[in-house]
Amino acid sequence: MVLTIVWLVAQLVIRPVSSTAIIAEKLAAGDLDQRVLVRGENETARLGMSFNRMADSLQDQISRLETLSTMQQRFVSDVSHELRTPLTTVRMAADMLHDNRENMEPLYKRSTELLYDQVDRFDSLLADLLEISRFDAGSQKLEIMSVDFMGVLQEVLTAVEPHLLRTSTQLTVHTNFQELMVDMDRRRIERVLRNLLFNAVEHSESKPIDVYVDASETALGIVVRDHGIGLAPEEIEQVFNRFWRADASRKRTLGGTGLGLSIAAEDVRLHQGKLEAWGIKGLGASFRMTIPIDQTLPMGPSPLPLEGYELLPLDDLGPSLEGSQSQEVPRA
Repeated sequence: MVLTIVWLVAQLVIRPVSSTAIIAEKLAAGDLDQRVLVRGENETARLGMSFNRMADSLQDQISRLETLSTMQQRFVSDVSHELRTPLTTVRMAADMLHDNRENMEPLYKRSTELLYDQVDRFDSLLADLLEISRFDAGSQKLEIMSVDFMGVLQEVLTAVEPHLLRTSTQLTVHTNFQELMVDMDRRRIERVLRNLLFNAVEHSESKPIDVYVDASETALGIVVRDHGIGLAPEEIEQVFNRFWRADASRKRTLGGTGLGLSIAAEDVRLHQGKLEAWGIKGLGASFRMTIPIDQTLPMGPSPLPLEGYELLPLDDLGPSLEGSQSQEVPRA
């Protein structure tokens, strides 16, 4: 009699609960079509019906969010493409006015310069939106070739130098390499380096910036380390999200769309690499890019620590490739 009672309890209570737990695990894994089989009208059956209603509600909400996300991506893509044509016309007019600004009165000259700068910023934002739409559509392609990474880095440093001088920021590159051949898409990796360096200048608060470059047999590593406002742990988790900014109220000196690091992360991912962030609030932040030397071989671990060589003497890290010394520049 006792065994019979135990068997009945197992059939009526324990087995349905166990089945519900299994279905819940499948739902959590992404199989939203799973439902609990309901029998009878007891408390266990009521639990099963409530569970199924919850699953239906979750599936409906997820479907609506997916539809909304698809519509949003299509809207961004369509608007970005539609704005390209009128922006090209405005760009031509702004270029013509800018080229002849010396013949204008001071008021019109200043207005022309402002127009030119804002059109350039608008063009940059539109280019970022178009790139994001290509990532969403899965239409991005890599143009892999063997490129001297140190030469690409030097070109980016030349572009960054005016902003270093303007903000009185010292930047030093630490490496033992004069030439480093890497399989990569030159345009995309150059864009990653620009985003990382401009981000460091923006948030360094005129404090020194260190760039470390090293390579193993299979992986290239570069760390951009600033000593500015830094990142909190919760900010590190969001730093690669689209349109996210650490402090929206903070005055920005280089503009920016909030898409730079997100695009950089996508570019590195396309190279089968990693882009990682580290930081301590008030002590600075560090960004590490690691990509394979050869795209046909596994990447392996990064040759550089994520935090940079903060505690080691700089003389132990090899000669400085390029340094921009602090200098006061008259402001307009």
